[in-house]
Amino acid sequence: MTMNQKQEIIAQVTALLARLIETEENSIKPVISSSVENMTLEMLTIKECSESIKGLSEHTIRQLVAQGKIPYIRTGQGKRGKILISRAALLNYLGGVA
Repeated sequence: MTMNQKQEIIAQVTALLARLIETEENSIKPVISSSVENMTLEMLTIKECSESIKGLSEHTIRQLVAQGKIPYIRTGQGKRGKILISRAALLNYLGGVA
């Protein structure tokens, strides 16, 4: 599988997750800043998430993922796969900070 194919699959899965989240949250519409809505899809690793937002540790991000508070996808096989989090979803959860 080529890198382009992998990126396309990740983009499709992320779009499906976003639609699912939007459907579930239709009754409670979150407040999203316009800057978050206009972002392109950018997937970050846990380390990149903690580096992009000061004061947010890798442990905290892992806990948010484990609690289901932030949508993510796991690439690779099994528990060893890399966790990727949408930058927009992270900012939306944190209230548009950073």
